[in-house]
Amino acid sequence: MATSNSTSGYSSSTEQKDTKEKDCLMSNINKPEDVQIQLLEAKEEDQKPKPKPRDQWSKEIEFLLASIGYCVGVGNIWRFPYLCFKNGGGAFLIPYFILIITGAVPMYFLEVIMGQYTRSGAIKIWDICPIFRGVGIGITIMMMFVNVYFIILMAWPMHFMFASLVPLFNEDGRLPWTRCDAWWNSENCRTPGEWAEANKTSDWSSNNKTVGSSLEYWNNRVLGLSKGIEYPGPPQWELVGCLILSWVCVYFCVWKGVKSSGKVVYFTACFPYVMIFCLVIRGLTLPGAFTGLLFYVKPDFSRLVDSQIWMDAGTQVFYSYAICFGCQMAMGSYNKYHRNFMKDCAIICCFNSGTSLIGGVVIFSVLGYMAHESGLNVEDVAEKGPGLAFVVYPTAVALMPFAAFWAFAFFFMLVLVGIDSQFVGVEGFVVAITDMLTTKYALKKNVREWITLAVCVVSCLFGISMVTKGGFYMFNLWDYYSATGLVLFWFCFWECIAFSWGYGVDNIYDHIEDMVGYRINPWLKICWKYITPGVILILFTYSIIQYNFASLGDYKYPMWANLMGIAMGVCSTIFVPLYFLYSILIAPGNKVSEKFTQAKNVNPRRLFGKKKQSTQSKNQTEKNQPRIVILQVLLRKKRKKNLTYTQYRNIRNGI
Repeated sequence: MATSNSTSGYSSSTEQKDTKEKDCLMSNINKPEDVQIQLLEAKEEDQKPKPKPRDQWSKEIEFLLASIGYCVGVGNIWRFPYLCFKNGGGAFLIPYFILIITGAVPMYFLEVIMGQYTRSGAIKIWDICPIFRGVGIGITIMMMFVNVYFIILMAWPMHFMFASLVPLFNEDGRLPWTRCDAWWNSENCRTPGEWAEANKTSDWSSNNKTVGSSLEYWNNRVLGLSKGIEYPGPPQWELVGCLILSWVCVYFCVWKGVKSSGKVVYFTACFPYVMIFCLVIRGLTLPGAFTGLLFYVKPDFSRLVDSQIWMDAGTQVFYSYAICFGCQMAMGSYNKYHRNFMKDCAIICCFNSGTSLIGGVVIFSVLGYMAHESGLNVEDVAEKGPGLAFVVYPTAVALMPFAAFWAFAFFFMLVLVGIDSQFVGVEGFVVAITDMLTTKYALKKNVREWITLAVCVVSCLFGISMVTKGGFYMFNLWDYYSATGLVLFWFCFWECIAFSWGYGVDNIYDHIEDMVGYRINPWLKICWKYITPGVILILFTYSIIQYNFASLGDYKYPMWANLMGIAMGVCSTIFVPLYFLYSILIAPGNKVSEKFTQAKNVNPRRLFGKKKQSTQSKNQTEKNQPRIVILQVLLRKKRKKNLTYTQYRNIRNGI
């Protein structure tokens, strides 16, 4: 590079032109002694290659389908109906929708907005407010835990799905969970038909020795349930095979990033609704369905004064909307910058909550049918959690005509909604890792595929501990400590505070206007700054007050298991305060306030180009230091394009 008035290798006419360019620039400057002119002849080897542009959805509908598929999961099918039943039927819908409007929906919009604006994953996105980068690191670690155990919710229904094909190869055409003569059955086993008939003629429901064949199949055949987590036992090899097959499907859904996952969602997000529609029609035509639906929607308003109903509603809405898992940011980052995400987000939120309501119709119409067939009340045939999907529903299906078909349809639907949620979760984790690596290293083309493969293999190996005879206890432990309750509310609170107060809601509203072309109403701003953090803080506080160690029915986990679970929760949450303190310690300044200001300052060119500088700040800068004007002249390129000096200067330097 040359810094003199002449450049070797060029003719005298070129030197005269360059001298005139510098004289022209100097004539517009009041104090030439404060100006340093540098004439730089750029060479091709000096120019750094531009980073690879970020992938984008091939079609706009792919973002919509991927987001719907991720949010709508197995929790919408079994957990929401159970919570509605547990908390006063229709009365549960009141806190449910209040917390959706004030908590989950504003947070969902916030994550999509920031992902689309910054085009970054859960870690790199915090370049906008570096002091809160610990939130992104913690969310990524939490998502790693979720990827390990959530896929088990694919392995279980996959086992039942394959078992639904057994009648095709049996002479009697019976489903395996309707038998009482198999090796996994006890002497007290009763088939669904015998169970229903017995309850009509005698009080067998009070006989603790009577066990349904579906429950024995679930406990003894599928899970091989041991006495506790202390007795892991050998793997359940059929579940191991289902787990490996699930991970293979997930890998090939995301191995090419958005290019592959964007195509898969056309089937995995749409076909489950075909199955749900068929199951709704079938459920509504069953005798006794109206009784179940009435129990589902009939409100018990006395429950609204119970704090537990609000806690259950809060946990459900934040978990079902997949807030603070980093995946909404990752999917939003694949959008085009000027995409109108407002309409998309509204549609996704409606689909999410609507699917929960429809899932309740599917489940409670079947429960009403079971109550009709057995003569029991609806509350006596309903069970909590997985039991609702893997015990009660198989029992009900066995009482229907064409039982094998309806069983296959139901469990195939569960597999599809599970795989949608799982591969988007893996995508969000991989995006966070690759974004972090690309800031330091130039990754080769196929590195992302190897990272995805490593994530899938390692997660599968850890997941094997959950498909042993004691695996159900391990699954419940991971679910209780790693990503629900306290941990989830902790990250939701700090993410909302970091974006709304650390970065600023006014800045976010400016970005929204720049992206969609108009200014939205102030409701989201009010929620982000005041209402949503307050709601989350109340839920978090109540979680601490009501905190108990994990349990599974009457089983109490040993202390070492609880400590292991607590360690998983601390492993992710601890990064928020640690990185906060680290950022303040390394920030320049003498006072804590100065360090805090420096630690949360944004590098305006890091993510989204120039940041406007106030006139006062600009004048202060000019007073404190001399102006340095760097004139970068690419001589060959300039003459080749025949640019005027003014055009060239504006393009290259913005002077």
